[in-house]
Amino acid sequence: MSSEMENELGKVVISEELLANLAGVAAVECYGLVGMASRKVKDGIAELLGRDNLSRGVEVKVGDDQLTIDLYIIVSYGTKIPEVAVNVMEKVKYTLEKLTGLTVAGVNVNVQGVRVTDK
Repeated sequence: MSSEMENELGKVVISEELLANLAGVAAVECYGLVGMASRKVKDGIAELLGRDNLSRGVEVKVGDDQLTIDLYIIVSYGTKIPEVAVNVMEKVKYTLEKLTGLTVAGVNVNVQGVRVTDK
């Protein structure tokens, strides 16, 4: 399913894949976020996705010109998880509304894991 907008010049169709990519790119720009996680956790271990797979950690639901975004993320050890989650929610909502003109009804953040950095 995709989002469609129509005006006097024609029709604009925005695919869910593009919306998922935009949400993934906006999310990884947030402090404290290591990356996107696979939507499926196997054996209690979340798989960290590379930059080319950001949309795999995002689910987009389109309905009545409103979007609901589900993000699956991995945060950095030592950060406050609720603060990182709120920052991600705000950044993704702002970015999608600004770039697409669509209304974001909600952004749900699912923290799949915490990564300890090696120093």
